[in-house]
Amino acid sequence: MKVIILAGGGGTRLFPLSRKCLPKQFLKLDNKDSLLTRTVQRFLEIVKPNDIVVVTNEAYFFHVKSELIACGAEKAHILLEPAARNTAPAIGLAVRYCMDLLDVPPTEALFVTPADHVIEPQATFKAAVRHSAEMAEKGYIVTFGILPDKPETGYGYIQAGEPCQYGFRVDSFREKPDLATAESYLAAGNYYWNSGMFVFTLNCIMEELQRHQPAIYNLLAAGWEEVIDRFDEMPKISIDYAVAEKSDKVITIPFTGYWNDIGSWDSIYDILPKDEQGNGLQGDCLPIDCTNSLLLGRSRLIAGIGLEDVLVVETDDVILVAKKGESQKVKDLVETLKIQGRKEAEEHTTVYRPWGSSTVLNEGEGYKTKKVTVNPGEKLSLQLHYHRSEHWIVLSGTAKVTMNGQEHMVHENNSIFVPQATKHRLENPGKIPLEMIEVQNGRYLEEDDIVRFDDEYGRD
Repeated sequence: MKVIILAGGGGTRLFPLSRKCLPKQFLKLDNKDSLLTRTVQRFLEIVKPNDIVVVTNEAYFFHVKSELIACGAEKAHILLEPAARNTAPAIGLAVRYCMDLLDVPPTEALFVTPADHVIEPQATFKAAVRHSAEMAEKGYIVTFGILPDKPETGYGYIQAGEPCQYGFRVDSFREKPDLATAESYLAAGNYYWNSGMFVFTLNCIMEELQRHQPAIYNLLAAGWEEVIDRFDEMPKISIDYAVAEKSDKVITIPFTGYWNDIGSWDSIYDILPKDEQGNGLQGDCLPIDCTNSLLLGRSRLIAGIGLEDVLVVETDDVILVAKKGESQKVKDLVETLKIQGRKEAEEHTTVYRPWGSSTVLNEGEGYKTKKVTVNPGEKLSLQLHYHRSEHWIVLSGTAKVTMNGQEHMVHENNSIFVPQATKHRLENPGKIPLEMIEVQNGRYLEEDDIVRFDDEYGRD
């Protein structure tokens, strides 16, 4: 079996923690492992690392690479989508990759899963995976159905029909319902939440794409190079709309363990441990007379008084306050911020790079102050800035700075000045992270004022 992990989404439903530059699959909600790492680890007990293909986009390549190395899965494959085209083309791309570059037999099962779900316990999941692979090899498209425990309006539903060995044939897929409809689904007893996980063989999915999505199939049938060159011609469509809702080969296997797609702040509240008053707390929080609320902090004290059924999420540049049950509207908030041209819609103050990270501490007219961290052995590109100078003060570690061909070693509590329009490079030659304060001065301080001459990471 091969495992296809979809990790290219730039989700907005967990704003302000999740943003385009750091979507939810990379979030460490328990301050330990990211959701992507958890997903990879879940499958490392089932398949070898080189049986895993992570589909993402160029912007997240180094994020994915570092996650895979950290969890011992560096031999997993990273597949970059040439363009964003929703899940059906992304899965098609992975299918063609498995066929042409991995020589996967046409009767082998592929397990397709999002990168950002919480699933427990592992033993129950492994048994469900084994059953799903068995049914897929018999020619079915298998999806996991989650037995609902409440009338959830944020999920799509699967209507189960006649029994079929480990599960049921699927009568229909239903869109996210209103509350009354969700309550009727719960009462009926044969409706399941759509988990978004699918299992099928290469033969089966190609046949179903040929039947139901010839535009995708014809491009896939042309071969790997053609798919890459013309991927942007793919229709933007989900695998649910493209195949699952049309095929007569779909069955659902009920998953009896715990599942959460972490699709809203209400979902985060559900998975966090609670105090005696039912509050989910993370970070430096002081609740007084608060009940059934979420207080999640990152850099400051959150003090709540008399809150009930309230969600409070703090980052260093945004504080979100919402009523429980209303967190699905966060995506509307993000769209409003985009329309207003607010940078908070897409960027954190901390930006992660292949070499480390930088955090904006303060900025104003003609200046910007950052904290820069360079990982051991990493180096920035050889570059210059036409419109700004930079002053670097080393807090810890050692900086190797090259300016106009001359090397300078800068140690803790020392500094160096990089004049405007000077070709320079910053490296960390040491064994510990290099941390420093960067003070930028100039009339234009945006990140596109970088002219690169040489780069270890292949960036233009």
